[in-house]
Amino acid sequence: MITFINVNKSYTSRGTRQIVARDLSVCFPSGQCLGLLGRNGAGKSSLLRLIAGLLRPDTGEIRRHGTVSWPIGFQGSFHPDLTGAENTRFVARLYGRDSRETLDFVADFAELGAHLRQPVRVYSSGMRARLAFALSMAVPFDTYLIDEVTSVGDAGFREKSEAILQDRLKSAGAIVVSHSLDLLRRICGPGAVLENGRIFYYQRVERAIEHHHYLLKGALPPWLK
Repeated sequence: MITFINVNKSYTSRGTRQIVARDLSVCFPSGQCLGLLGRNGAGKSSLLRLIAGLLRPDTGEIRRHGTVSWPIGFQGSFHPDLTGAENTRFVARLYGRDSRETLDFVADFAELGAHLRQPVRVYSSGMRARLAFALSMAVPFDTYLIDEVTSVGDAGFREKSEAILQDRLKSAGAIVVSHSLDLLRRICGPGAVLENGRIFYYQRVERAIEHHHYLLKGALPPWLK
């Protein structure tokens, strides 16, 4: 379970104040896969980084019960001068996992071949995302934070990524940010919409998608008027 208690977070980008959380109090329940929607720039990725502890709230408190992954799809945690293999072994030791088993899993799943032995700084964004996703699936978490990563690679890799994620979700929860509404429909139960620092929570992801469609048209859903 992840709980926000009166959380405020904003930042300034190009002279404009961007609000991620406005006195936000919300509970993300354990063991469920929640689809998080919102317009571009609403702060969805920043919200995931708040949940992961990579960003600190300006005020308020975030309580985490159980283990929470880093945002899968966010590759800023890799050391650019270490190879993919070295980064993998470091993370395995950090989380108390067997280094050899973790590296074998990542090598097989990420399909990076010889690139796994090259510095991460030479990787393309797609290669970084493959490494991040494979490494995240190699480490068990109670809650996975997913940020668009299942859209990486060819159709075969996307299918493989979704299949293993579905398998992990049999015993874990997740918060998923994706522009693929079909993906959210397939894997998510509840849904939420982030808008102007507020969270609108729905028991069914389809209702959150409907809310999202109204926002894209510049309108409020009828039930909020």
